[in-house]
Amino acid sequence: MYVCILHRDGETLVHQNMKAGPAPFLRAIAPYREDLVVCVACLFTWSWLADLCAREGMPFVLGHALYMQAIHGGKAKNDTIDAQKIALLLRGEMLPQASVYPAERRATRGLLRRRMSLLRKRAELLAHIQHTHSQYTLPEIGKKLAYKAHRDGVAERFPDPAVQKSLAVDLARISSDDRLRNDVELTMVNTAQHHDAHTFYRLQSVPGIGTLLRLVLLYEIHPIARFPRVQDAVSSCRLVTCAKASAGKRSGTSGTQIGNAYVKWAFSEAAVLFLRDNPAGQTSLARLEQKPGQGKAFTVLAQQLARAVYDRLTRDTVFDRATFLHG
Repeated sequence: MYVCILHRDGETLVHQNMKAGPAPFLRAIAPYREDLVVCVACLFTWSWLADLCAREGMPFVLGHALYMQAIHGGKAKNDTIDAQKIALLLRGEMLPQASVYPAERRATRGLLRRRMSLLRKRAELLAHIQHTHSQYTLPEIGKKLAYKAHRDGVAERFPDPAVQKSLAVDLARISSDDRLRNDVELTMVNTAQHHDAHTFYRLQSVPGIGTLLRLVLLYEIHPIARFPRVQDAVSSCRLVTCAKASAGKRSGTSGTQIGNAYVKWAFSEAAVLFLRDNPAGQTSLARLEQKPGQGKAFTVLAQQLARAVYDRLTRDTVFDRATFLHG
């Protein structure tokens, strides 16, 4: 990794490539540890450095990679240039900061995100079965293969032994992944009850937010105090777009990649599930559809749910359906 150390006067003290690791890093900064502030871009390898600084009692700043790219974007870009640019932005107090996720919850959040890969593979296997079924123009199965009880005899519907074997492999992998996924989900629920049982159960009061969505919101939003305003929280959820304007003239929107994609997915799912068996919620959606249209109405509903969750978490109260629909 490249390390660049700047004096407060702007003099470059160290600018070199070194082996990534705690011991080499501590040796490199040993002569300059007094009043040293460590900063790194929020790439996937930043966590060990944040934990090291916490143990050593050194200030640590995590830079927002996308925002920094917009600030110091140039023709040439490599690790050597990036290290110096980060140091210059930090010295000039222009560094856009990202949130440093608590170390004690980082592994559980990683496990929660890892579960997504199991779901994607499961969807891919189910889609392969359906595509093969359509390829041979057989009568419709008529049942959802997502349920284990509906998978019996699916492979035997095909006359070719090779096709039967191919689908048998798909079905076996689905059953195996289901067992792994259920075990992962149980582990995460038990861990969430240990980390913050109060918040975990308080999120249950919001209609449309089940166990998995509660896990996503608990581990992706935490800590809620990092958002000073509800607007900041909704923006972080990718539920609003930012206008590009100059001299009073708008030129589209930007910032669609800024924010947490997992939280956006969670609130988008919650907006759909909120309407299930909820006539009052369906009436509210119909009222929203009158102005922006159906597509944007769901986005507005997701924004309202995000605002409600932020309000509940900051005020430490449960969800009030009447206030949400009519207040």
